[in-house]
Amino acid sequence: MSDPSTSDPNNPTTLTRFASEIEAASILSALAENGIQATTTGSFTIGFRTEAPGDVTVVVRRCDLQRALEVLAEVDAARKDIDWSAVDVGEPDA
Repeated sequence: MSDPSTSDPNNPTTLTRFASEIEAASILSALAENGIQATTTGSFTIGFRTEAPGDVTVVVRRCDLQRALEVLAEVDAARKDIDWSAVDVGEPDA
């Protein structure tokens, strides 16, 4: 008998985890641009400071996992190519 949690292509599965909502949001945006529906979990508890640090989990449908992994790899590669010393982030708030 097959396990229904692994046979349904629409079941949610973890794509990746991040330490902050900002990092997760950039991946959600890239996934959406590629037609992949995704959501996050853990956003409400990420700020808790306990002995077990929290994280934000990016979740996609199982049927989208392979393409989502490709998008994640593309985003990671693009991040490595950024010369942050040349990025104008503006003046700090006084």
